[in-house]
Amino acid sequence: MTRYTVNGSILLTDLPLLERPAAIKAASFEAAEFWWPFAEAEPAPADVDAFVAALDDAGVALTGLNFFAGDMPAGDRGLVSWKSRQSEFLANIDVVVGIAERTGCRAFNALYGLRNDECSADEADAIALDNLEAAGNAVAAIGGTVLLEPVSGAEGYPLKTAADALAVIAKLVERGVGNVKLLADFYHLTVNGDDVDAVIREHAPEFGHVQIADAPGRGEPGSGTAPIARWIADAEAGGYSGFVGLEYKSADPDPFAWLPRDQRS
Repeated sequence: MTRYTVNGSILLTDLPLLERPAAIKAASFEAAEFWWPFAEAEPAPADVDAFVAALDDAGVALTGLNFFAGDMPAGDRGLVSWKSRQSEFLANIDVVVGIAERTGCRAFNALYGLRNDECSADEADAIALDNLEAAGNAVAAIGGTVLLEPVSGAEGYPLKTAADALAVIAKLVERGVGNVKLLADFYHLTVNGDDVDAVIREHAPEFGHVQIADAPGRGEPGSGTAPIARWIADAEAGGYSGFVGLEYKSADPDPFAWLPRDQRS
């Protein structure tokens, strides 16, 4: 049976952050993932404690966490390739590892960052390799995986297709870093015009994580035309055995109505 994990940063946003783990549990799910849930790279220890306690109190496992990605509502999409904010990203690694040690989380999404005019694309890519190597080595100590994700809807984001991300991952393998994996978000790949069937056929065993939303619209499965159920089945048949992240938007009072309760946990 497919193992689902609910993205508590895009779903249930009518609730305060710390109430979402309990709502996820009440909806019959056992696992959650979050974008970086704090406003800064190094949040106050009390804020971290409160986040971890909310998960513990709800009895929900944390299966995925983003590294600090800047001001996402304002349009930032990661710091991995940003020269001026490298120190923030590197400082954030220790915080992420600390949360991982307390929660058991072992998958960490490192958003690459938008192109900007502070340095050349080549220099930004070199910085990204250094940062991803540092993150990969840090989480390797706890058996963790860094995820690298193609993203849609942000013109300046350079990783648009699975091939874009896999090319970066291959360079990290050359450096001896083998725990950076593709985050196959079927929505982003679809919107960016990638051949999702081919990506699954050729790379499913290498996926570090899978996320879903229907297209067009980024709604719940069934709200668009993407063959999500088939893609999940094909990925699992092809060797993917991890969680499937529910990372969609929904205006439905029950955003999980499409999935029977006995299939959620």
